[in-house]
Amino acid sequence: MEQQVVLVTGASSGIGRETAILMARTGHVVYGAARRLDKLQELSKYGVIPLVLDVTKDYSCQNALQQILNQHGTLDILINNAGYGSYGAVEDVPLAEARHQMEVNVFGAIRLTRMVLPLFRRQHQGRVIMVSSIAGRVTGPFGGWYHASKYALEALSDALRMETAGQGIQVSIVEPGLVRTAWGHIAADHLAEVSRQGACRAWGEKMARGLHRLYDQKWLNTPQDVAKTIFLAANASQPQARYLCGKDAWLLLLAHTLLPTGLYDMAARWVMKKLS
Repeated sequence: MEQQVVLVTGASSGIGRETAILMARTGHVVYGAARRLDKLQELSKYGVIPLVLDVTKDYSCQNALQQILNQHGTLDILINNAGYGSYGAVEDVPLAEARHQMEVNVFGAIRLTRMVLPLFRRQHQGRVIMVSSIAGRVTGPFGGWYHASKYALEALSDALRMETAGQGIQVSIVEPGLVRTAWGHIAADHLAEVSRQGACRAWGEKMARGLHRLYDQKWLNTPQDVAKTIFLAANASQPQARYLCGKDAWLLLLAHTLLPTGLYDMAARWVMKKLS
């Protein structure tokens, strides 16, 4: 069987890094992409090809895809993993920061996807994996802008899956629960920063400290756990529309589905206060 060519965005650390390594170890030709080449170089020892890519820039996406086509003539799987979490109360996060959150998490993934769709259509085959989050199905305080970006990504992915049905193009969403990476600590730091002069200062600063403790817990999912789920979505003969990853993701979704909205809100606030 011919090797499949894979592009993984956000590959310099965490989930993206582990996904790129796993895909390379299992016989795929893998391009691991991120904005800074120096953060990608160590992936070479795993057989991953480093690729400079800024998903917020048209020219960068075009150049990266052209490099892949020049070297291998095709692309079979796009794994949209690049993203970050900007936490803070809805009224405290500056709108410029909120827009940037959307630009990276939503428009970045869609920008790259739109560029590969004509290729996938010509090939009569191609697979798009959107790395979302359980935050794309449930919402909590202080995560409004991040959750909104994941809700938007999931809605666009669902529409894309239906629009490309019958064309050999498959679209799947991966929804991890909490993952033990630097991501959570970065989000906590941002929450503390935007809360200092904000309307929710006291609770926001306490919540930031709670998030730091939470993201040090041993029971959290690991980047390797999520990478395995992404690998499954990328290689399944009949891929699912969605892949939940982690017991916490399943429990959150179950609670959100079964509980009335008012009761769920109370439970979410209670959990958040306990964390803080």
